[in-house]
Amino acid sequence: MAMVRRGFEAGWGFALTKTFSLDKDIVTNVSPRIVRGTTAGHNFGPGQGAFLNIELISEKTAAYWCQGVAELKPDYPDRIIIASIMCAYSKDDWTKLAKMAENSGADALELNLSCPHGMGERGMGLACGQDPELVLNICRWVRAAIKIPFFAKLTPNVTNIVNIATAAHEGGADGVTATNTVSGLMGLKADGKAWPAIGKESRTTYGGVSGNAIRPIALRAVSAIARALPGFPILATGGIDSAEAGLQFLHCGASVLQVCSSIQNQDFTVIDDYITGLKTMLYLESIDELHDWNGQSPPTIRHQKGKQITKISDIIGKHLPSFGPYMEERKKLVTQYKKKVGIVNENSQETTTVNNDKKKPVPTIQEMIGRALPQIGTYGDLDNQQQMVALIDEEMCINCGKCYMTCNDSGYQSITFDAKTHLPHVTQDCTGCTLCVSVCPIIDCIKMVPRPTPYVPNRGIPLAVQPVP
Repeated sequence: MAMVRRGFEAGWGFALTKTFSLDKDIVTNVSPRIVRGTTAGHNFGPGQGAFLNIELISEKTAAYWCQGVAELKPDYPDRIIIASIMCAYSKDDWTKLAKMAENSGADALELNLSCPHGMGERGMGLACGQDPELVLNICRWVRAAIKIPFFAKLTPNVTNIVNIATAAHEGGADGVTATNTVSGLMGLKADGKAWPAIGKESRTTYGGVSGNAIRPIALRAVSAIARALPGFPILATGGIDSAEAGLQFLHCGASVLQVCSSIQNQDFTVIDDYITGLKTMLYLESIDELHDWNGQSPPTIRHQKGKQITKISDIIGKHLPSFGPYMEERKKLVTQYKKKVGIVNENSQETTTVNNDKKKPVPTIQEMIGRALPQIGTYGDLDNQQQMVALIDEEMCINCGKCYMTCNDSGYQSITFDAKTHLPHVTQDCTGCTLCVSVCPIIDCIKMVPRPTPYVPNRGIPLAVQPVP
């Protein structure tokens, strides 16, 4: 519980205990068991993308955790302590442990129905949380046993998480936590050996993936539940590594944000970044003049290596690439141009002046909850008549050819690449797939703009008048 105390001192508003069980279900972990995610590449520290773990629930007893809650709560009466508990599918067990946790002074409970490794083999965790009927009954048992709020922690390792959330809702849960880790294989080295490798046999197993690698999965779960069960509280978790990421979950309908992997990557002080970042983004929402900003990022100016550039095509009527002898020619042309018009005039640019007297009220966090839900729906809701195409800013282009390579080798062969100048050109065959934007190393060098002509798909072979039998 010392970690919880330090978390509260750092400024966190609530904390969950590690999941604990009855003594008869006590566990012993293997080691090593928590490793850097295989998708994280060579990024260590705060930039690390994921963790893999095969850690079980707490090795400490329920008595230890309940005693800790009882001792800690009087020191922090304004903070929320949630006790995380787990049992097998047994009414007596859930009733006993839930009452024990409530009597310790916990403000709420979280029912861990979702641990994806180890515990499922014991008939606990995911073994309970993948079946709506079991979730419904467990929630009913706990609801009948205690008076404090409780939340069912859901697994993403199901076909339809909304069915599980609905069962928790019908069973009397006060909300759900979405989601636990995603099941995945722990790491393998180039020679096929496991990492982490357990024992002299060097064995491994399936564990849980966490961190921002699973954020799209968690956002999908949160938004789907929020759309199906309006007003049902959701505690979001799964890749919240910044204020902006947290805001995404709020936009998708979450009421509360839980953070773990980000703290593992850094420490409890990330709360300062989150609070400051959220306040800033809410403040920016109140300023109409900044409507074209992306969060805390202003629009990208036309530049090369971060320095604002002159549009060469306006000077000589054609584009020039930005490498080798062409770069030398660009420099000469720009120098001549600056001498002609004056450096001050050439470098002058419109700046955004914010009139604080006309600032709108700063929105609240509550107003952010569910903001994106009206835009989230089924694929059938999308309009395939409103098409976009790629537009390359040749002044910002560094002539690397990545857009051409991805389009040619894995896209729609709609970008040409001049062998001499290395200038890419988007043809009328562009289908708006956006691969080029996704791989371009220069922010905003390629933008998606409305297609000027109606989109007629290339079917390869014309559609048959009569279906082929």
